[in-house]
Amino acid sequence: MIKLKVYADGNYLNTYWSDGLIIATPTGSTAYSLSCGGPIVAPHSDVVLITPIANHNLTVRPLVISANSEIKILIESNEDKVLASLDYRAYSIKKSKELTIKKAKFNINFVNLFENNYFSTLRSKLMWGTDLRN
Repeated sequence: MIKLKVYADGNYLNTYWSDGLIIATPTGSTAYSLSCGGPIVAPHSDVVLITPIANHNLTVRPLVISANSEIKILIESNEDKVLASLDYRAYSIKKSKELTIKKAKFNINFVNLFENNYFSTLRSKLMWGTDLRN
């Protein structure tokens, strides 16, 4: 368990006593964040998700904030180093570090080669509207 003090735009948000914290964009929200109780977010939403991993306080819930917010995380741990996993890369960082997360100044466009859209894919994969009794 680590202790993470989180600030959004310079305002104290919360201290998370948890196994970790997921900071995700809508594109990266429906897998790991969803499995930790986070919401499903439409891809074109201009937001960022903050989802605790195995939180040790039952009143703390995932949060959705503006993608334009600057997030600062202060790390406290009994160990000298903690693991920060950023997409496919992992870094061992000192517990006294402060992490800053903010939106990049550029966008990436995706090409959809299939006829289906986001919501039809979501319905299909999550079997929404499917009645298995018949």
